[in-house]
Amino acid sequence: MGEDEQSLPFRTEAEFFNAVVPADHPFRTLLRVIDFKELVEPLHSLYSSIGEAGIDVEKGVKCLIVQYWEDYSDREMEHAVRENMAVRGFCGFSFSEGTPDHSYFGKLRKRIGTKRIANLFTQVNEILENHGLFGKTFSFIDASTIITKNHLWNERDKAIKDGLDTLNNSNVGKYAADKDARWGAKSKNNIWFGHKLHECVDMRYGFIAKVRVTPANVPDNRVIASILPESGMVFCDKLYDTNELHQTLKGRNIADGVILKNNRKNKDFRKDAWRSQIRMPFEGTFSKRNKRARYRGSSKVTMQGFLEAIAYNLKKAARIIPQREAALVVG
Repeated sequence: MGEDEQSLPFRTEAEFFNAVVPADHPFRTLLRVIDFKELVEPLHSLYSSIGEAGIDVEKGVKCLIVQYWEDYSDREMEHAVRENMAVRGFCGFSFSEGTPDHSYFGKLRKRIGTKRIANLFTQVNEILENHGLFGKTFSFIDASTIITKNHLWNERDKAIKDGLDTLNNSNVGKYAADKDARWGAKSKNNIWFGHKLHECVDMRYGFIAKVRVTPANVPDNRVIASILPESGMVFCDKLYDTNELHQTLKGRNIADGVILKNNRKNKDFRKDAWRSQIRMPFEGTFSKRNKRARYRGSSKVTMQGFLEAIAYNLKKAARIIPQREAALVVG
């Protein structure tokens, strides 16, 4: 061993991680539960084996998970992986190893793309399912807002200058910086410009099972068929109450838990009150999520939606798995 190597405080990444990360840290649970090397194996084909080696994609994916776990910007993530020893150790960077700058994360997300990040999300959920975290009995489907911009006064003025009467969803793509964003509305008082995040939540522990991102003007009931579970019972609010959805659920042998609109002749207020009570503990999955679009364009916002869902599920798993294991020991 050379003199320089002897002077280093840690000989291996494992020694470094064990020294700086507390025994009960959630990162330890993740590394024990998730085989990241196997998880990211399909992504290695994105990089050439010829030329100078760059940052290993396994380290990059871990960085993205931490970034969305902590809601860091790219620049904040650059500082975190360089200065936060727990983050540095979890992502696999040794004590003396160089870490990526902020530009790396955007390039990595672009290289991975929406199809591969969707596959990664599915792989993570399969691992969590093997740990008994998905019940596949009750599911809750809803949509939440992703706001691109609070106002478009300048864009409206440009549209009027071009001879248009106003700015609306049919022409806003010509003037807005995000060409894919649109206005959406859940009610007269809940209107936003941006995108919409549609999610199916498994109601055993509240893990996100399926994700889809659309422009904000796409009606919820036109998307739900693509994120339905394979079986069980589905709970939804009144916005999903359409004859088409009821027929779809029946055709797929999925129990119907959709809350009916008040003008439905067959509405049972007591049954719908029960449905609302059952789904209430899981509404925070939607209401407490980040409402801001980090990026512009459908593909980048879709990437945001999947990465947020991965980080959300892993953060929840890192808390629940040790609790389940402790309960088994006590039992």
